[in-house]
Amino acid sequence: MAEPRVPGGRESELELACGELVDTHDLHLGMREFACDCGKTHAVVLDPHPLARFVPEFLTEVLHATIETNDDYDEFTTVHLMGVVMEEFPEKVVAADTSEDGSVGFSLAWVSDFDSRRLHEIVVELLVELMEHAISHAEDDDVMAEFEEQMLQFDVDTFVEQYRDERNFDGRSDTAI
Repeated sequence: MAEPRVPGGRESELELACGELVDTHDLHLGMREFACDCGKTHAVVLDPHPLARFVPEFLTEVLHATIETNDDYDEFTTVHLMGVVMEEFPEKVVAADTSEDGSVGFSLAWVSDFDSRRLHEIVVELLVELMEHAISHAEDDDVMAEFEEQMLQFDVDTFVEQYRDERNFDGRSDTAI
């Protein structure tokens, strides 16, 4: 994970892809994005955010059961997911390790150059690619053909729109589906 740059000298300042600074103390668990001084809206993801922020619980359970991790985490988490996003878009996502800062409610934070909706679309696209890769290793042509057929009918934009409407990310009753 990239170390945060600290141009202003304060360890809690994170330089965004747009060049602006954000204080990690201004980030919180209920935040999904913020309007930046650069004029853009940037998505925020924190390590306690569940995978169900992006996909339904049944799919998070499949990801937990099928993806092995070789790190301190027992299962595939938002940390791994954001690692995939950073790998694909290294110039568009910055990360902060706040594990030594007891005054915030998270250990890792990611801020993207994308707004939260675009980040959501990217995450779903990357998860589809990850599933396609996994299925290709199953060596079952019928399963692969069925998956490919289902993906031809799957529209990421429509899924994200419907999922975000159902989840109501800004509501107090935001729960997994």
